[in-house]
Amino acid sequence: MSQRIRARGIRDDHVYSEDADGLTVSHKRHTLPSEIIERTSDMRIAVYGASGYTGKLVVAELARREIDMVLVGRNVERLREAAAGAGRARAGGAESRRAEADDHVALVHAFQDCAAVINCAGPFVLSGEAIVRAAITVGCHYVDIAGEQRHLKRIFDTFAASAEAAGVTVVPGTNDDGLPGDLLAHLVAERVRPVRELVVGLELVRSGAMPSRGTLRSALESIDTFTGGGLGYQDGRWDANIAARRTALTFPDGSDPVPVVKFPLPAVITVPRHVAARRVEGVAKAELVAAFADIAPAVIDSVPEGPPAENRHAARWIIVVEAIGEDDRHARGVVQGTDMQGSTAVIAVESARRLVADGAKPGVLAPAQAYAPADFLEFLVQHGVHWSLDVTDSTGDAR
Repeated sequence: MSQRIRARGIRDDHVYSEDADGLTVSHKRHTLPSEIIERTSDMRIAVYGASGYTGKLVVAELARREIDMVLVGRNVERLREAAAGAGRARAGGAESRRAEADDHVALVHAFQDCAAVINCAGPFVLSGEAIVRAAITVGCHYVDIAGEQRHLKRIFDTFAASAEAAGVTVVPGTNDDGLPGDLLAHLVAERVRPVRELVVGLELVRSGAMPSRGTLRSALESIDTFTGGGLGYQDGRWDANIAARRTALTFPDGSDPVPVVKFPLPAVITVPRHVAARRVEGVAKAELVAAFADIAPAVIDSVPEGPPAENRHAARWIIVVEAIGEDDRHARGVVQGTDMQGSTAVIAVESARRLVADGAKPGVLAPAQAYAPADFLEFLVQHGVHWSLDVTDSTGDAR
């Protein structure tokens, strides 16, 4: 019996569908940004690091959705330029506030009348904790665009109790691979639980689109993690010495498996918090991992702040999730899109907006704990994202 599910787009009405196992695969459609405009102070969102490459895209996305914002960073003039670039330089459009990452009082002042903070300032392993701490102090929800495993794990380990006590929700890693990979992993795991093993694989097709300078700086700060493969998860613990078992994975563009190696994906940190799996590992195509070995300060200084828009739109990101149940059933999911930095901006803004508008339980949460997985993925379809799920039994036959 077929059990294939494919999300194709936003529905024109309310849809609730279930598969043969009673699992929800579609949710109520979202009101589009053009249909509802949030201009009240209750939806004021602070953007820390708004003058960076991806920060400017976040500002532009907030402006497109006409969400009130406050731009925060070290250089007020650059913040004003970011606001002007997004068409928000007019009076009342966007306020700019100066705050260094190491100045807690200034950060608290900058965030004090905001409902949420989007942190776009990497390397996150250096300054991320300070921004989270200030957001919790003020009572702001928090999301960031970090991809560093060390940062994500540190936020979960350090701030879970204080965020819960303050009634604040903190969701790190709301970027183009962290959030879609986590949400998809939850849906895939649901179909074969209890899960023995879950693998998340990443492929980037850059088509001339280099990472932003900020992304390269973050990668350099965690270079040992990236070249060493980072943390794996097994039997209730995270450890860098847990080797990846998967050596090949089939991506949508090909019919044959391609070599993959261990890679420090955010999902390895987040997925075990909502999926009871004995083992979770992250992998990427071998040539992508090899490219990290070439990152050096001279390389970063030589590249532009970020890729041109036409190169961004030509680039693609692909995430494959495969899970094996204790009964040997297999499930597989794919989520893919274009424009890595642009997708990250859309994801970060929607993540913050949902925390303010819809709420989530307080504490530090993985994306699938804060948001309805299928609902969020379906929202992303209007932004060029495609996702699908398949389930097979132990004989390999589709169900």
